[in-house]
Amino acid sequence: MSHPIKSLLTAACATAMLAHGALAQDAAETETDAAPDADVGQVVATVNGTEITLAHVIALRATLPQQYNQFPPNLLLQGIVDQLIQHTLLNQSLEGEPSLRSQVSIENEERAIIAGEVMAGVMQQAPSDEDLQAAYEEQYPADVQETEYRASHILVETEEEAQELVTALEGDADFAALAREKSTGPSGASGGDLGWFGASDMVAPFFDAVAALEPGEVSDPVETQFGWHVITLAETRNKERPALETVREELTAQLQQGALEAHIESLESNAEIDRIDLEEIDPTVIDALELLEN
Repeated sequence: MSHPIKSLLTAACATAMLAHGALAQDAAETETDAAPDADVGQVVATVNGTEITLAHVIALRATLPQQYNQFPPNLLLQGIVDQLIQHTLLNQSLEGEPSLRSQVSIENEERAIIAGEVMAGVMQQAPSDEDLQAAYEEQYPADVQETEYRASHILVETEEEAQELVTALEGDADFAALAREKSTGPSGASGGDLGWFGASDMVAPFFDAVAALEPGEVSDPVETQFGWHVITLAETRNKERPALETVREELTAQLQQGALEAHIESLESNAEIDRIDLEEIDPTVIDALELLEN
């Protein structure tokens, strides 16, 4: 009788292989309880002389998607061991050499797993308090005030429609009512209200038009890649500087990413890398998977 989760495992294993490269990094970033005392070298099964150890089981378990968390550990343990036995039997049954596709996939997988382990080692180094403070002062300087804007807009398809709206508003038409009636944007239902935003939240033509308005003023038609806008500014305010603790996680991730990029740049600068001119290759060949079958 087959194990109740064996068929699920079979389907999951192929998908899970794609995630191997990130395993080490994920493990480094996830806090876990103390590991139970166990010998990872313990042999859990032998297939025609090939040993399957507890380490193989743990590594395969780590690749399974979250849906497997619903199963109790005893069922997962049995199912994974059964799956590894099946894999070993199928591996041993291969006649001749693996296909080129399998060979290079194994090479890519090994490359990605080891690269992921090195990445985790670099990124798991917590930045010092001094580095965090310096990054905080650079990104959120105390002597620089950022203005935030609260505005509403009406989005239409053509400049002519936008100009008609401007004319109607000059005649004391209600902006929110026109937005609910005419706007093609998602904010139309709320009268065009966009809430509070800063320069980085809007495309340049839109933000520049908003910044040029006085509260209560209505813009001329403004074109962006989304269409034509008519904008009214409600009010402005100075954006408050966030406390360091509220952005600590974000700054830590940025510093860790920067450390990884610097490490890779250092490796590249000290490596001997030769590249061919890729224009010599037909780029459509990257989809010719049949070339790897033999």
